[in-house]
Amino acid sequence: MDELAAATDSEKLESWRIRYFGSNGQLKELMNRLKDAPREQKPALGKRVNELKVGLEAKLADRKEALESTSNQVGMDLTEPGTVQGLGRRHPISSTMDGIVDVFRLMGFSVVDGPEVEDEWHNFTALNIPEGHPARERTDNFFMPLDGGVPRLLRTQTSTVQIRAMETMSLPLKVVAVGRVYRPDTHDATHYSMFHQIEGLSIDRGVSMADLKTTLIQFAHAYFGEEAEVRMRPSFFPFTEPSAEVDMKMHIKGQWQWVELGGCGMVDPSVLAAVGIDPEEWTGFAFGLGVERIAMRKHGISDIRWLFENDARFLRQFG
Repeated sequence: MDELAAATDSEKLESWRIRYFGSNGQLKELMNRLKDAPREQKPALGKRVNELKVGLEAKLADRKEALESTSNQVGMDLTEPGTVQGLGRRHPISSTMDGIVDVFRLMGFSVVDGPEVEDEWHNFTALNIPEGHPARERTDNFFMPLDGGVPRLLRTQTSTVQIRAMETMSLPLKVVAVGRVYRPDTHDATHYSMFHQIEGLSIDRGVSMADLKTTLIQFAHAYFGEEAEVRMRPSFFPFTEPSAEVDMKMHIKGQWQWVELGGCGMVDPSVLAAVGIDPEEWTGFAFGLGVERIAMRKHGISDIRWLFENDARFLRQFG
């Protein structure tokens, strides 16, 4: 990796990272090309791309550590006066996502990613949301200009990533994906038009609803503590059957209330069949949780809008 070795400062290292890992980077391009590969080749190609990503991440971490070590050895003249600079902090949403991912990694899930601008196949059709379904109304989505005659939209859920994972990865699999999603919701204390979700997917032989419930309860107790109160309510989603809503008790505007964190359920057999997986042999569960609402429960935040107002007085409270 001559380019990486030539990155002699943090600016050059960041340029290298963006080139390979950025939203328009080479790894993203490779992932996007996988959808055009023959179906029988997708699992092997997806595995190779994932191995390449892991290898590049390791090399990037090594180079970063080497640069930091070199920087620490450079002498500095501290006798001259200077300007004291305030230290930056991780945004509470970013730190929440990191903490959530850490818990699921310990539970055996690997992390995957997908594009925020999606096609209708991945955002609707493959998720068992057919033409004419109310969820596809233009008033309920952020549609983009046609791209080569193909309708595009800002993804409405990270469930799109589970479709891409099943298209490209070999079975069995356990993955989580975290990222931004977009819905034209009216802004209030618990809703925003751009927010973050974490999507979980497990596909194996013999996976059951009991495995899903155990996974979610273990997550809640690991992240919030053993006293966390969680409940699951029967619900309906086109891409899971049976389905449930996941609620957690939160302190909102001076009182404790049950707040919906997301949805979950067993992957619908038609969704498995859409990506070439035999539902007679394989079963799976999926869940999607709202990161902002988890952050609100974790930090006692009563209004989701505070997370996006960039008020320094609010953000300084989070180390």
